[in-house]
Amino acid sequence: MCGIVGIISSKEVNQEIYDSLLLLQHRGQDSTGIATMNGNVFHLHKSKGQVKEAYRTRDMRHLVGNIGIGHVRYATKGAADRDEEVQPFYVNAPYGIILVHNGNLTNTRELEKDIFSVDRRHTNSTSDTEMLLNILATELQSQLPGKELAPNNLFNAIRSLHLRVQGSYAAIALIAGYGLLAFRDPFGIRPLVLGSRFTKEDKKEWIIASESLVLENNDYKIERDLSPGEAIFISLDGEIFSKQCANDPKLTPCSFEYVYLARPDSVMNGISVYEARLRMGDYLAETIKKHITSGDIDVVMPIPDSSRPAAIQVARQLGIEYREGFFKNRYVGRTFIMPGQAERKRSVRQKLNAMRTEFQGKNVLIVDDSVVRGTTSKEIVQMARAAGANNVTFTSAAPPVRYPHVYGINMPNRHELIAHNKTIPEIAKHLLIDHMVYQEVDDLQEAIISNSSVKSLDMSCFDGHYVTGTITQEYLDWLETNSYS
Repeated sequence: MCGIVGIISSKEVNQEIYDSLLLLQHRGQDSTGIATMNGNVFHLHKSKGQVKEAYRTRDMRHLVGNIGIGHVRYATKGAADRDEEVQPFYVNAPYGIILVHNGNLTNTRELEKDIFSVDRRHTNSTSDTEMLLNILATELQSQLPGKELAPNNLFNAIRSLHLRVQGSYAAIALIAGYGLLAFRDPFGIRPLVLGSRFTKEDKKEWIIASESLVLENNDYKIERDLSPGEAIFISLDGEIFSKQCANDPKLTPCSFEYVYLARPDSVMNGISVYEARLRMGDYLAETIKKHITSGDIDVVMPIPDSSRPAAIQVARQLGIEYREGFFKNRYVGRTFIMPGQAERKRSVRQKLNAMRTEFQGKNVLIVDDSVVRGTTSKEIVQMARAAGANNVTFTSAAPPVRYPHVYGINMPNRHELIAHNKTIPEIAKHLLIDHMVYQEVDDLQEAIISNSSVKSLDMSCFDGHYVTGTITQEYLDWLETNSYS
């Protein structure tokens, strides 16, 4: 999971890219990078850590140019603590290309061999982003014998890239002296949104980003989402070209974007994240009614912040008082995306505090967006009991996470997933919960895609069906032995 942005403007873009990355910080806290282009010259600064810590005034002054890209990273491939893994990545031929990427490639073992033995290229990291960049460079190079770069060269290169690469990828690249290229995988698993605005001089400026909130905060008009398999090229003078480059594209976005990853004020694939989360609460309430008598519950409480819309609807549908029982320290990062179980567990109590007056002697129904490893949930239940809760019912707006997620979320190890090979009563016992209720798989999908043009979602971590059709048990076994979470 990462956040990416690319901008073509009539003025310097460094500050606007920085501001955009602040808005995307929830998508990754491991590292960040900005690259700008001034003529044929790239300027680059990247660093581990969060955006507000990574850039100093001298760094920003160095990032000159009216076209640029930015990235925030949550490591899912490649080590989180190595400088070599920080994006953007650069190759010097053809022309010079610098690229940022959100997603996970799932055939990296095959690509690694081909890049070295067939393409004769070298990668200096374990990042699949560097692989993606080198494949793009190789395929573009093959389109250019004796030719100047034209949009069709780029689109043909992306078509070839789609045939070689498997997995999820939304990417933005700068091509020295030419412009900005963006493309999305044939399933549209990871999001990418296009926007534009006009200057006072009636010159059109462009932005492409992971989430729509970036466009709205910078006063861009949302044009549309990039289609799955589509590539867009914007020249230095703002002329835009687009083409479908996949043979059989099918929009199946990641359901976990709507459950947890995206900000609620974003719209992805025409679906409001906030409204989807409200509907998750409506559906969850119906399931709760089947298992629990509402008279046995005194209050409904969310785990801030992403579960709040669902909790509001659960309380409303059940006719039970809604209360805020947990206070959040906003200066601690999102615990789900912290590397390592020990770090996640330690951060829960730094991040949340249970207010005793809201729990003392009450039967509480807690709503969380999802339960993945169970580390956070168990700590929260213990906090509620320590604050005086009489009875704890724990509910999840998402179904049990029973399978690894391979398309850009750090859930590679089945044995870390609390729901893997466990029944719901077994999960409740392990988490020390009186009652446990999960969202139904079909209900989650319907809650998200209701009244939209999206027909289906990637639900692989819930149902084990991987939409690309290329994930084998052998691959999942290999992924587990090579994960670092």
